[in-house]
Amino acid sequence: MTRPIPLLASACLVLAASLAPFAAQARSGAGSSGKLLLTGGVSQVEGAAGGGLTPWAIIGGQGTRDQIGASAYYTRVELDDYRLDSAGVLIGFHDRLELSLSRQRFDTRDVGAALGLGRGFTIGQDVFGMKLRLFGDAVLDQDRWWPQVAIGLQGKRNDQPGLLAAIGARRDRDTDFYVSATKLYLDRSLLLSGTVRFTRANQFGLLGFGGDRRDGYRPQFEGSAALLLNRHLAVGVEYRGKPDNLGIAREDNAFDAFIAWAPSSHLSLTLAYVDLGNIVIADDQRGLYASLQVGF
Repeated sequence: MTRPIPLLASACLVLAASLAPFAAQARSGAGSSGKLLLTGGVSQVEGAAGGGLTPWAIIGGQGTRDQIGASAYYTRVELDDYRLDSAGVLIGFHDRLELSLSRQRFDTRDVGAALGLGRGFTIGQDVFGMKLRLFGDAVLDQDRWWPQVAIGLQGKRNDQPGLLAAIGARRDRDTDFYVSATKLYLDRSLLLSGTVRFTRANQFGLLGFGGDRRDGYRPQFEGSAALLLNRHLAVGVEYRGKPDNLGIAREDNAFDAFIAWAPSSHLSLTLAYVDLGNIVIADDQRGLYASLQVGF
Protein backbone atom coordinates (compact mmCIF):
# COMPACT_ATOMS: atom_id res chain seq x y z
CA MET A 1 0.00 0.00 0.00
CA THR A 2 1.34 3.45 -0.91
CA ARG A 3 1.83 5.78 2.05
CA PRO A 4 2.08 9.40 0.91
CA ILE A 5 4.73 11.71 2.30
CA PRO A 6 2.17 13.93 4.15
CA LEU A 7 1.26 10.91 6.25
CA LEU A 8 4.89 10.55 7.31
CA ALA A 9 5.09 14.22 8.22
CA SER A 10 1.85 14.02 10.21
CA ALA A 11 3.06 10.95 12.05
CA CYS A 12 6.28 12.71 12.95
CA LEU A 13 4.37 15.68 14.38
CA VAL A 14 2.13 13.37 16.44
CA LEU A 15 5.15 11.48 17.76
CA ALA A 16 6.92 14.71 18.61
CA ALA A 17 3.86 15.90 20.51
CA SER A 18 3.85 12.66 22.46
CA LEU A 19 7.28 13.59 23.85
CA ALA A 20 5.87 16.62 25.68
CA PRO A 21 5.40 14.80 29.03
CA PHE A 22 9.04 13.75 28.96
CA ALA A 23 10.08 17.32 28.19
CA ALA A 24 8.13 18.56 31.21
CA GLN A 25 9.78 15.93 33.40
CA ALA A 26 13.24 16.90 32.17
CA ARG A 27 12.61 20.62 32.77
CA SER A 28 11.31 20.00 36.27
CA GLY A 29 14.19 17.65 37.05
CA ALA A 30 17.89 18.41 37.05
CA GLY A 31 17.77 21.54 34.87
CA SER A 32 19.23 22.18 31.46
CA SER A 33 21.34 19.62 29.69
CA GLY A 34 25.09 19.54 30.15
CA LYS A 35 25.79 17.97 26.72
CA LEU A 36 27.85 19.89 24.22
CA LEU A 37 26.12 20.75 20.95
CA LEU A 38 26.38 18.02 18.29
CA THR A 39 27.98 15.50 20.68
CA GLY A 40 24.60 13.77 20.96
CA GLY A 41 24.78 13.01 17.25
CA VAL A 42 21.96 13.39 14.75
CA SER A 43 19.30 10.88 13.72
CA GLN A 44 20.64 7.97 11.72
CA VAL A 45 18.47 6.88 8.77
CA GLU A 46 17.04 3.98 10.83
CA GLY A 47 16.35 6.19 13.84
CA ALA A 48 19.31 5.68 16.21
CA ALA A 49 21.49 8.53 17.41
CA GLY A 50 24.72 8.82 15.44
CA GLY A 51 25.62 9.92 11.94
CA GLY A 52 23.29 9.75 8.97
CA LEU A 53 24.33 6.25 7.92
CA THR A 54 25.63 4.61 11.08
CA PRO A 55 24.80 4.59 14.80
CA TRP A 56 27.27 5.89 17.38
CA ALA A 57 27.77 4.65 20.94
CA ILE A 58 26.27 7.86 22.34
CA ILE A 59 22.72 7.94 23.73
CA GLY A 60 20.40 10.29 21.84
CA GLY A 61 18.65 13.33 23.22
CA GLN A 62 20.18 16.13 25.27
CA GLY A 63 19.63 14.42 28.62
CA THR A 64 22.58 13.72 30.91
CA ARG A 65 22.86 10.96 33.51
CA ASP A 66 20.11 12.37 35.74
CA GLN A 67 17.78 13.41 32.88
CA ILE A 68 15.52 12.02 30.15
CA GLY A 69 16.06 13.36 26.65
CA ALA A 70 14.24 12.83 23.37
CA SER A 71 14.16 13.89 19.74
CA ALA A 72 12.10 13.60 16.56
CA TYR A 73 13.44 13.73 13.02
CA TYR A 74 12.52 13.77 9.35
CA THR A 75 15.00 12.74 6.64
CA ARG A 76 14.82 12.73 2.85
CA VAL A 77 17.37 11.12 0.55
CA GLU A 78 17.05 12.14 -3.12
CA LEU A 79 18.97 9.73 -5.37
CA ASP A 80 19.27 9.63 -9.14
CA ASP A 81 16.46 7.08 -9.56
CA TYR A 82 14.94 6.64 -6.10
CA ARG A 83 13.75 8.60 -3.08
CA LEU A 84 13.86 7.56 0.58
CA ASP A 85 11.87 9.25 3.34
CA SER A 86 12.40 8.39 7.00
CA ALA A 87 10.73 9.81 10.11
CA GLY A 88 10.82 8.82 13.75
CA VAL A 89 11.49 9.51 17.41
CA LEU A 90 13.84 8.38 20.12
CA ILE A 91 13.99 8.65 23.90
CA GLY A 92 17.23 8.53 25.90
CA PHE A 93 17.04 7.48 29.55
CA HIS A 94 19.74 8.83 31.89
CA ASP A 95 22.45 8.62 29.21
CA ARG A 96 22.27 4.84 29.52
CA LEU A 97 19.38 3.45 27.42
CA GLU A 98 18.00 4.62 24.08
CA LEU A 99 14.74 3.50 22.46
CA SER A 100 13.84 4.56 18.92
CA LEU A 101 11.04 4.04 16.42
CA SER A 102 11.08 5.01 12.75
CA ARG A 103 9.18 4.54 9.52
CA GLN A 104 10.91 4.40 6.12
CA ARG A 105 9.30 4.84 2.70
CA PHE A 106 11.29 3.95 -0.44
CA ASP A 107 9.89 5.32 -3.72
CA THR A 108 11.02 3.39 -6.82
CA ARG A 109 9.87 6.10 -9.27
CA ASP A 110 10.50 5.10 -12.90
CA VAL A 111 12.43 1.98 -11.88
CA GLY A 112 9.16 0.59 -10.53
CA ALA A 113 7.61 0.97 -13.97
CA ALA A 114 10.61 -0.67 -15.65
CA LEU A 115 10.27 -3.65 -13.32
CA GLY A 116 6.54 -3.98 -13.96
CA LEU A 117 5.54 -2.78 -10.47
CA GLY A 118 4.13 0.56 -11.56
CA ARG A 119 5.70 4.00 -11.50
CA GLY A 120 6.14 5.29 -7.97
CA PHE A 121 5.76 1.86 -6.37
CA THR A 122 6.78 2.21 -2.72
CA ILE A 123 8.30 -0.12 -0.15
CA GLY A 124 7.79 0.64 3.53
CA GLN A 125 9.72 -0.50 6.57
CA ASP A 126 9.21 -0.04 10.32
CA VAL A 127 12.31 -0.07 12.54
CA PHE A 128 12.40 -0.43 16.32
CA GLY A 129 15.78 0.28 17.91
CA MET A 130 17.33 -0.22 21.33
CA LYS A 131 20.82 0.82 22.45
CA LEU A 132 22.56 0.30 25.81
CA ARG A 133 25.71 2.11 26.89
CA LEU A 134 28.08 -0.40 28.50
CA PHE A 135 30.95 1.80 29.70
CA GLY A 136 32.94 4.91 28.98
CA ASP A 137 31.95 8.49 28.20
CA ALA A 138 32.80 9.77 24.73
CA VAL A 139 33.06 13.37 25.95
CA LEU A 140 33.95 13.40 29.65
CA ASP A 141 36.64 10.71 29.68
CA GLN A 142 39.29 12.93 28.12
CA ASP A 143 42.00 11.62 30.47
CA ARG A 144 41.31 7.99 29.50
CA TRP A 145 42.15 6.22 26.27
CA TRP A 146 39.07 4.02 26.01
CA PRO A 147 35.97 5.15 24.11
CA GLN A 148 32.30 5.00 24.98
CA VAL A 149 30.99 1.56 24.04
CA ALA A 150 27.39 0.52 23.44
CA ILE A 151 25.48 -2.45 22.09
CA GLY A 152 22.27 -2.19 20.13
CA LEU A 153 19.69 -3.84 17.95
CA GLN A 154 17.32 -2.74 15.20
CA GLY A 155 14.25 -4.86 14.56
CA LYS A 156 12.91 -4.32 11.03
CA ARG A 157 9.62 -5.23 9.36
CA ASN A 158 9.09 -4.74 5.62
CA ASP A 159 5.56 -4.31 4.22
CA GLN A 160 6.10 -6.00 0.82
CA PRO A 161 6.56 -9.74 1.56
CA GLY A 162 5.34 -10.84 -1.87
CA LEU A 163 7.82 -8.68 -3.74
CA LEU A 164 10.68 -9.73 -1.48
CA ALA A 165 9.97 -13.41 -2.09
CA ALA A 166 9.90 -12.77 -5.84
CA ILE A 167 13.38 -11.21 -5.87
CA GLY A 168 14.89 -14.00 -3.76
CA ALA A 169 14.89 -12.53 -0.24
CA ARG A 170 14.44 -15.16 2.46
CA ARG A 171 12.33 -13.12 4.89
CA ASP A 172 10.46 -9.83 5.28
CA ARG A 173 11.46 -9.13 8.90
CA ASP A 174 14.67 -9.54 10.84
CA THR A 175 16.91 -7.96 13.48
CA ASP A 176 20.33 -6.33 13.14
CA PHE A 177 22.73 -6.44 16.10
CA TYR A 178 25.66 -4.09 16.56
CA VAL A 179 28.41 -2.87 18.87
CA SER A 180 29.68 0.72 18.61
CA ALA A 181 32.64 2.61 20.03
CA THR A 182 32.79 6.42 19.95
CA LYS A 183 35.40 8.90 21.18
CA LEU A 184 35.57 12.71 21.08
CA TYR A 185 39.06 14.24 21.24
CA LEU A 186 38.30 17.74 22.51
CA ASP A 187 41.85 19.05 22.06
CA ARG A 188 41.59 18.21 18.35
CA SER A 189 37.83 18.83 17.95
CA LEU A 190 37.69 15.37 16.38
CA LEU A 191 35.06 12.65 16.83
CA LEU A 192 35.72 9.08 15.71
CA SER A 193 33.21 6.26 15.77
CA GLY A 194 33.25 2.65 14.62
CA THR A 195 30.47 0.05 14.52
CA VAL A 196 30.38 -3.64 13.75
CA ARG A 197 26.90 -4.69 12.63
CA PHE A 198 25.71 -8.28 12.31
CA THR A 199 23.06 -8.22 9.60
CA ARG A 200 21.29 -10.07 6.80
CA ALA A 201 19.58 -6.92 5.50
CA ASN A 202 19.47 -6.12 1.77
CA GLN A 203 19.68 -2.35 1.19
CA PHE A 204 19.08 -1.66 4.92
CA GLY A 205 16.14 -4.13 4.82
CA LEU A 206 14.21 -2.32 2.10
CA LEU A 207 14.80 -5.35 -0.14
CA GLY A 208 14.28 -7.88 2.64
CA PHE A 209 16.73 -10.06 4.51
CA GLY A 210 18.98 -12.86 3.30
CA GLY A 211 18.88 -14.15 -0.23
CA ASP A 212 19.62 -16.82 -2.78
CA ARG A 213 23.39 -16.14 -2.59
CA ARG A 214 23.81 -15.87 1.20
CA ASP A 215 21.49 -16.08 4.17
CA GLY A 216 23.60 -16.01 7.32
CA TYR A 217 24.47 -13.08 9.53
CA ARG A 218 27.64 -11.36 8.31
CA PRO A 219 29.65 -8.73 10.21
CA GLN A 220 29.83 -5.39 8.45
CA PHE A 221 32.00 -2.43 9.46
CA GLU A 222 30.63 1.11 9.72
CA GLY A 223 32.66 4.20 10.55
CA SER A 224 32.35 7.96 11.06
CA ALA A 225 34.84 10.80 11.41
CA ALA A 226 33.66 14.33 12.24
CA LEU A 227 35.53 17.58 12.76
CA LEU A 228 33.89 20.18 14.99
CA LEU A 229 34.59 23.52 13.32
CA ASN A 230 32.96 25.38 16.19
CA ARG A 231 30.31 24.58 18.80
CA HIS A 232 27.52 24.86 16.21
CA LEU A 233 29.04 23.32 13.07
CA ALA A 234 30.60 19.96 12.17
CA VAL A 235 31.75 18.31 8.94
CA GLY A 236 32.59 14.69 8.39
CA VAL A 237 32.50 11.50 6.37
CA GLU A 238 30.91 8.07 6.85
CA TYR A 239 31.23 4.57 5.50
CA ARG A 240 28.79 1.67 5.83
CA GLY A 241 29.47 -1.86 4.66
CA LYS A 242 26.52 -3.90 3.37
CA PRO A 243 26.18 -7.63 2.62
CA ASP A 244 25.65 -8.82 -0.96
CA ASN A 245 22.96 -11.51 -0.59
CA LEU A 246 20.78 -11.29 -3.71
CA GLY A 247 21.65 -12.77 -7.07
CA ILE A 248 19.26 -10.39 -8.83
CA ALA A 249 21.32 -7.30 -8.02
CA ARG A 250 24.81 -6.48 -6.78
CA GLU A 251 24.85 -4.46 -3.56
CA ASP A 252 27.55 -1.85 -2.97
CA ASN A 253 28.77 -0.26 0.23
CA ALA A 254 27.59 3.23 1.18
CA PHE A 255 29.46 6.50 1.72
CA ASP A 256 28.59 10.08 2.60
CA ALA A 257 30.17 13.46 3.30
CA PHE A 258 28.11 15.67 5.60
CA ILE A 259 27.79 19.02 7.29
CA ALA A 260 25.73 19.35 10.48
CA TRP A 261 24.56 22.65 11.95
CA ALA A 262 23.03 23.03 15.42
CA PRO A 263 21.91 26.62 16.15
CA SER A 264 20.70 25.44 19.57
CA SER A 265 20.42 22.27 21.65
CA HIS A 266 16.85 21.84 20.39
CA LEU A 267 17.43 21.93 16.64
CA SER A 268 19.89 20.52 14.12
CA LEU A 269 20.06 20.33 10.33
CA THR A 270 22.25 17.85 8.45
CA LEU A 271 23.07 17.97 4.73
CA ALA A 272 25.12 15.30 2.98
CA TYR A 273 26.23 14.00 -0.35
CA VAL A 274 25.52 10.27 -0.29
CA ASP A 275 26.61 7.40 -2.56
CA LEU A 276 24.68 4.13 -2.20
CA GLY A 277 26.06 2.50 -5.35
CA ASN A 278 23.97 -0.01 -7.31
CA ILE A 279 20.33 -0.57 -6.29
CA VAL A 280 18.65 -3.34 -8.35
CA ILE A 281 18.86 -2.23 -12.01
CA ALA A 282 20.10 1.32 -11.35
CA ASP A 283 23.84 1.90 -10.95
CA ASP A 284 25.67 4.78 -9.27
CA GLN A 285 22.88 5.96 -6.99
CA ARG A 286 24.14 9.26 -5.62
CA GLY A 287 22.36 12.29 -4.34
CA LEU A 288 21.48 14.66 -1.50
CA TYR A 289 20.65 13.68 2.08
CA ALA A 290 18.81 16.25 4.23
CA SER A 291 17.65 15.72 7.80
CA LEU A 292 15.94 17.96 10.36
CA GLN A 293 15.94 17.02 14.06
CA VAL A 294 14.18 18.63 17.01
CA GLY A 295 14.63 17.58 20.62
CA PHE A 296 15.69 18.39 24.13
